[in-house]
Amino acid sequence: MLKVTLINHTPEPEKTVAAAARLCYSPQGAAEIMENFTPEKVDRFLAKLTQMGHFSPTEHVTFTFAIEGVSRALSHQLVRHRIASYSQKSQRYVAEDNFAYIVPPAVRENPEALAVYEETMKQIREAYAKLAKIVPKEDARYVLPNACETKLVATFNARSLHNFFRLRCCQRAQWEIRELAEKMLAEVRKVAPRLFALAGPSCETEGVCYEGEMSCGRAPLLQDLVQDHK
Repeated sequence: MLKVTLINHTPEPEKTVAAAARLCYSPQGAAEIMENFTPEKVDRFLAKLTQMGHFSPTEHVTFTFAIEGVSRALSHQLVRHRIASYSQKSQRYVAEDNFAYIVPPAVRENPEALAVYEETMKQIREAYAKLAKIVPKEDARYVLPNACETKLVATFNARSLHNFFRLRCCQRAQWEIRELAEKMLAEVRKVAPRLFALAGPSCETEGVCYEGEMSCGRAPLLQDLVQDHK
């Protein structure tokens, strides 16, 4: 089962972002600003940042997640978000003799597909076990599937997270990484609700879709809105 735990984050993330932004318009230093920033002032400044589209101050805070119960298929997508840091369970050093694997819902719900899937995983396990006895694990792993369960630690700054949520909370995102993104968003909202109040797919946060012909239809397409205003 997919599990996400927020294991660390910048202390007072919202206040830190607001202070960094306030510094740009103040003769005071950041430390002095932090001392005098009330929750009300933080709220106002975060709202102003969002309204202005001024997101560079959000890069000053980071969030670190422990991620478990996900597939290698997911992790290959996740690392495409390059403004982040990752540590992942190594198949070079950790034996995968009886590897756990992720079963997609479409496979789980189809008895015929599930039978084929599970038989294939059984054959791969047997092949890996035989290979691991005669070649290094780092070479035996070449037969392992994308379905292999993996574990990661991932650290994002808040700006990168906003981009991640915009893309991966979208209904068109692949099902597993969308589930991950939704769980990560729920975690960061517990500690920085104002900072991530408008995080999510553009159909929810902007009322517009940028997916063109591939849109799910939840919001008007950007080109349609542009055409309407001509």
